[in-house]
Amino acid sequence: MKVKPLDDRVLVKPMESEEKTEGGIVLPDTAKEKPMKGTIEAVGGGKLLKGGNRAQLSVKVGDRVIYGKYAGHDIKIEGVEYKIMKEEDILARIEE
Repeated sequence: MKVKPLDDRVLVKPMESEEKTEGGIVLPDTAKEKPMKGTIEAVGGGKLLKGGNRAQLSVKVGDRVIYGKYAGHDIKIEGVEYKIMKEEDILARIEE
């Protein structure tokens, strides 16, 4: 299945949460924090402006990003978990 977000929305695949603490303690699933980092998997066409033009998104497919803790909506596509959110919910791009 191919998913194309609408307007200024993006599809993000969250990174896996940490299994252990820095001290080596293994965390159960219920104690893990939701990841706030992910990789952009698909982007929309951009926000529709008044003149009929579209604003260009500042992220692209493949970018690694940081987003708000409660940003977006959780969805599952073919058994894989994703988040779909507006571009404004993205706080930063991770550059290496």
